[in-house]
Parts: sequence; structure tokens; C-alpha cells
Amino acid sequence: MHELGVVFHVIRMVEDVAKENSLTEIASVTLEIGEVSGIIESYLQSCWKWSVEKKSQSMHGAKLYVETIPAITYCEDCKQTYETVQYGKICPRCGSEHTYLLQGNEFNIKEIEGC
Repeated sequence: MHELGVVFHVIRMVEDVAKENSLTEIASVTLEIGEVSGIIESYLQSCWKWSVEKKSQSMHGAKLYVETIPAITYCEDCKQTYETVQYGKICPRCGSEHTYLLQGNEFNIKEIEGC
């Protein structure tokens, strides 16, 4: 379960931002997670709840919000985009395998709410 490592990394980054901005308490963190990033949101939420209670003084009780970035693939042959999860690597319009992922594997801290 790599989600625990991801959560520890996010907590460290958020604590650094909090320190730089003189925030003493974090109320929530919003993450953007790509649909094909390999991160399982339910595991992430479980790890988050445990971690903020046990590992971070300033983030005790902080909520985690997740926004999913849809996976979109681009076809180099027909110059069209399509939903990656539904069709995979092969373009549903022209059958080409000359495709690449445009978005959907990201992992970003979008917003930190603190005081």
C-alpha cells in the first residue's frame, strides 16, 4: 500500500507550507488525483485519517478532499482525444496505437485551508 507513503509526503509538504505562511492549524487539504495515477482513494482516506491523528500536531482532525482528474488520451493519427479508462491505448475512432496520455496520472496538492 503506497498510499501511506503518499500521505506522509503530503503531510510533510503541507507542514512546510504551513510553517512558511505562519499557519498553526490546518483544517483541510484538497488533492487532485488522476484517474489512472494508481492511487486508490479509499486507501488514501484511511491512511489520511490515521496519519493526521497520530503524526501531525498542526493537522489533527484535518479533512482530506479529493478531486479526480479524468484520464484523456490523444491519438497522433486522427488528432482526436478519448477517454482512456474506457478505451485503453487503442484509439476508438481510427484503431491506431499511436496514442499517448494527455492527463490523468497527476497527483497535486490543490488547496490547503488553514489559520
